[in-house]
Amino acid sequence: MSLSQILTSSIEKAVFTLFNVTIDKIEFQSTRKEFEGDITMVIFPLLKLVKSNPVELGNKIGNYLVENVSEVSRFNVVSGFLNIVISDEYYLNFFNEIRKDEKFGFVTPSPEDKAIMVEYSSPNTNKPLHLGHVRNNLLGYSVAEIIKASGKKVYKTQIINDRGIHICKSMLAWKKFGNSETPESTGLKGDKLVGNYYVAFDKAYKEEINQLMAEGKTEEEAKKQAPIILEAQEMLLKWEAGDEEVMSLWKMMNQWVYAGFATTYKNLGVDFDQYYYESNTYLLGKDVVQIGLEKGIFEKDPDGSVWIDLTDEGLDRKIVLRSDGTAVYMTQDIGTAIQRVKDFPDVGGMVYTVGNEQDYHFKVLFLILKKLGFDWSENLYHLSYGMVDLPSGKMKSREGTVVDADDLMQEMTDTAQKIAEDLGKLDGYSAEEKVKLYKTIGLGALKYYILKVDPKKRILFDPAESVDFAGNTGSFIQYTYARIQSIIRKAQFDFTAPSTIKILHEKEKELVKQLELFPEVIQNAAQNHSPALIANYTYDLVREYNSFYQAVSILGEEDLDKKIFRVQLSKKVADTIALAFQLLGIAVPERM
Repeated sequence: MSLSQILTSSIEKAVFTLFNVTIDKIEFQSTRKEFEGDITMVIFPLLKLVKSNPVELGNKIGNYLVENVSEVSRFNVVSGFLNIVISDEYYLNFFNEIRKDEKFGFVTPSPEDKAIMVEYSSPNTNKPLHLGHVRNNLLGYSVAEIIKASGKKVYKTQIINDRGIHICKSMLAWKKFGNSETPESTGLKGDKLVGNYYVAFDKAYKEEINQLMAEGKTEEEAKKQAPIILEAQEMLLKWEAGDEEVMSLWKMMNQWVYAGFATTYKNLGVDFDQYYYESNTYLLGKDVVQIGLEKGIFEKDPDGSVWIDLTDEGLDRKIVLRSDGTAVYMTQDIGTAIQRVKDFPDVGGMVYTVGNEQDYHFKVLFLILKKLGFDWSENLYHLSYGMVDLPSGKMKSREGTVVDADDLMQEMTDTAQKIAEDLGKLDGYSAEEKVKLYKTIGLGALKYYILKVDPKKRILFDPAESVDFAGNTGSFIQYTYARIQSIIRKAQFDFTAPSTIKILHEKEKELVKQLELFPEVIQNAAQNHSPALIANYTYDLVREYNSFYQAVSILGEEDLDKKIFRVQLSKKVADTIALAFQLLGIAVPERM
């Protein structure tokens, strides 16, 4: 039973015993630094039920707790706040319970519980992954890991956008300008090679538009009549008709891209349990539209197009089938959601990691699925996130000015190398160890910088600022972890047996209190789909540890019992840092 549960039960009993009153809710908060106490009960709400002044009420409850609850050692009342001091014995017992728990804070999923499917990444196959995809992947992967740690079974998935006019643009440009070059012949990753042709198409398209405008066409006319866009549209029609030559080209270039993506995912440290492809799913949902028509959920307009009217729910009318019978994105997403539950019958909810420009789309999608009567539609969540900007400004993929994910990861590794070399911290490392460490620090800095921010907020990402060995950064936390590993290596005595100390130093107690919060933080992060809660908890834990490290002697302590406890406490902090960073997809270095 947690401390708040113990206190809630005891205070309910105290209020009933003292005043013959039953209370529904007790409000706790952290005790303010200037007062003695570990947890504070807010008295004011009780005044509605008990006629008394807050100080008298607080004293009566406090005395009852001291006399009847072994965990409470003393108390003080300030205005309407009861500051409760918890006994050292409680914290020592708690610490000894968790000391050897290698998965402290993690909950094992129950076999009968429904699973959650988390979708992230979902790139287009006409260009490499960029900075925006990095935030998407880091968020989706981390949220999946956090939900798993909270006690749910999780499937990680993505839908790859491998069809449409944008794919045909890359294909056509390669056919026109490519001279049959391949990733092997150029030494380029396949996704980068294909992305180059997407840029090449845009360049040729603009030249043709300018030429037509010089001949007297309006810009709108020129955009529609440029020969290269007409060829791309014709290629799309051939693809939809299953033209053998176009399909062969499409399959070859897509394989190049998939191989490139796989390398990026591996380097970024994310993975997937299931892949879906838009080329397989774009027709899904058309049958569902027919069922919805029969049920009166959808309505057909005179031109044959099918719509859903959501004006009563504060939204608008949304098309789900064009007049020519072709599906729209919404139709595809309806069908894909239903297909996923068919493929994984234990799925009881889904999380979609998609940028905030799609907020409206997901409101409509979730409402349609609810109206169609799927019980799992109650548990759909759009993990909406803001853009990532660089100091240099906005990215545009058509013009080739995106920040490539691979280049960004390399830049982070290079930045980590420069800062580490300037600090001179790597004496005695082999060249291979240095390379591995630079990557661990660089990627850790990137991931932490992005994940410590609430997903809904826009980020200005500064690579140099993120690799800082002080402040709220991944590097600072990794450095503290490595410092603790150094202490453990230097501890030339057996610290595995439980310590027999009875009294805690104030800094030891604060550290154990911080550790005690971890399981609750995981649950809150899962419920709020927010890795930022894990990131900032870890920073608070590290700050508390560094305060402890400065205030007390660890290996220099003469009392062996105290020394054993302090090494044990240090190790548990390091283990908790590693678990928290595991949820963020960040590695921790043994030396630094």
